Amino acid sequence: MRTSVPGIYVVKLPPYRNAPTRIVVELNPVDETGTPRKRRGLVLRSTGELEDFKELFGDEKLPKLLGMIDSLNPKVEGEKRRKEEGVIEL
Repeated sequence: MRTSVPGIYVVKLPPYRNAPTRIVVELNPVDETGTPRKRRGLVLRSTGELEDFKELFGDEKLPKLLGMIDSLNPKVEGEKRRKEEGVIEL
């Protein structure tokens, strides 16, 4: 379900093996039309996971690595997805 912040979604995960049903946050950047750029974004299950990812995103070597990968990969446009119903106000 969409929230009032573009690119932040609330997702209900089904039970899996011994894990119960969970509610998680998905981060998935949107394009200029407001549709998610990827089929599945980054799933965060807790504030602890958010802190761990913040630390990884803050590493000074990450932009350099991604720049090298950008220079190797061809540019590709993503598919357009339909807009989902409902918005959760944050």
